[in-house]
Amino acid sequence: MDKKEKPDLAKKVHEVPHKPGVYLMRDRFNRVIYVGKARDLRKRVGSYFMPSKVAQADIKTRAMLDAVWDFETHTVQSEPESILLEGKLIKEYRPRYNISFRDDKRFLVVKVDPTEEWPRFRLARFKKDDGARYFGPYAHAGALRQTLNFMRKKFGVLTFGRGSPTERELKSATYQVPTRLSEISAELYRERVAQACDFLEGHSREMITAVEDEMHKAAEKLDFEKAADLRNMLEDLRRTTKPTRRFTRHSLPSSIDPASDVQALADALQLPRLPVVMECFDISNISTTHVVASMVCFRNGVPDKDNYRRYRIRTVEGQDDFASMAEVVRRRYSRVLLGIAESRRGDKPESAEEAVALSAAEFSQENPSEIAERLASQNNPQSEIRNPKFTSVRLPDLIIVDGGKGQLSSACRELQRLGLHELPIIGLAKEYEEIYRPGRALPLVLPPDSGALRLLQRIRDEAHRFANTYHQLLMKKRIGESILDDCPGVSQNRKNLLLRKFGSVNRLRKATVEQIAATEGIGPKLAQEVHRFLERH
Repeated sequence: MDKKEKPDLAKKVHEVPHKPGVYLMRDRFNRVIYVGKARDLRKRVGSYFMPSKVAQADIKTRAMLDAVWDFETHTVQSEPESILLEGKLIKEYRPRYNISFRDDKRFLVVKVDPTEEWPRFRLARFKKDDGARYFGPYAHAGALRQTLNFMRKKFGVLTFGRGSPTERELKSATYQVPTRLSEISAELYRERVAQACDFLEGHSREMITAVEDEMHKAAEKLDFEKAADLRNMLEDLRRTTKPTRRFTRHSLPSSIDPASDVQALADALQLPRLPVVMECFDISNISTTHVVASMVCFRNGVPDKDNYRRYRIRTVEGQDDFASMAEVVRRRYSRVLLGIAESRRGDKPESAEEAVALSAAEFSQENPSEIAERLASQNNPQSEIRNPKFTSVRLPDLIIVDGGKGQLSSACRELQRLGLHELPIIGLAKEYEEIYRPGRALPLVLPPDSGALRLLQRIRDEAHRFANTYHQLLMKKRIGESILDDCPGVSQNRKNLLLRKFGSVNRLRKATVEQIAATEGIGPKLAQEVHRFLERH
């Protein structure tokens, strides 16, 4: 029997991605002897094979490394998911070098006992058959604790501790919704508990919408600190109320394989051809002052950043995601149609409508999609990606809009007006990752570990990041363009302090000298100067 050759593990480490995930150490008999999680797999796994680290390792770690013959890694989307997967694998394999997953530690649940006179919401590790109500489990402990803080303020319910409210809790303004605990009976308090339970059961959409509205108002008033706090609160609420993804052994997340994911997406959506070029749209409207959109392009499953586009919404008043999506889709593909006509005729039509009319007149058997495909095939395939004019005649193989039925319908109407009704298009709804398709009443739901879904999520998340980056840039620019720039003695920092306190220049105009002087960093003399300057301008 030939002796099995041990892999070069130090060399294999260089193939591990800088991604969150889990790693499994195996011995020469291919048995799993250790499971660990990491925020950065390459850094963590690589540390095991650095001579300096090995020399400083404890006895258990050195013994494990002596037994390690090979390792494998599995990437996930986030660190909380790596905790979930680590726990599942340790419970499945029971590796001898793991400490039974920290004494069989489980994820947190929220417990409330309705038999108590003043029920409290508390954290627990296990669900018991004791008559109490349990919610969870929740993967992200930090987000869960912040959500309990939110519930304490929003619903006025008691969290942590035991028994009836203390003297301090009875008088605390924290529990004033709208009256303090000292002014209500235990029976009325139970109504607060019922509302909080509804929230934890998932009836949180209205609550999240209310927080979003408050965030938008804070951003419009240039109160960016409050807007940021509310944004963080939203993330915690969504993390807590989002259903936990579950993993099974036969469907472990694997490293990203763009080509495989593109093929999986084509199969899942039953597309006529591989979606080599995909374009995804996202709307960012944290304030009505600057509603912006992004379009990101993926080619062969990876970002094609040279062909990203960003837009300021021009024709929509207020916050209207449907109308904003319609505008940006119309502008994007009107520009593509103009490029198609220009490439064919040599001169540029005056409008997209003229380009569509020319297409119908000159090639009555071809629609705009077929014309674009024919023109694209005339380009040198070796220079497609490097040719800047290629994108002006290249329609995508798949369009993705961030949103559900409403955003999808708005985008489809614009494509039909442009004669592009045959272009494949889908909507990806965030909350439950449902895929909406034109003419289909029910959404398509792909398995959480599907390569097709992970590819769509990467595209959607990139579009969201790109839109938010542009939005932040415009908000900073808005502050920088203030009339206060011309006021003597007002530096950029002082200008930010004034706008943060008063919300706008118009409100600052109405303030008295004393009110202006009360601003941090603004003394009486400068306050007088600012007041005089705004009266003159």
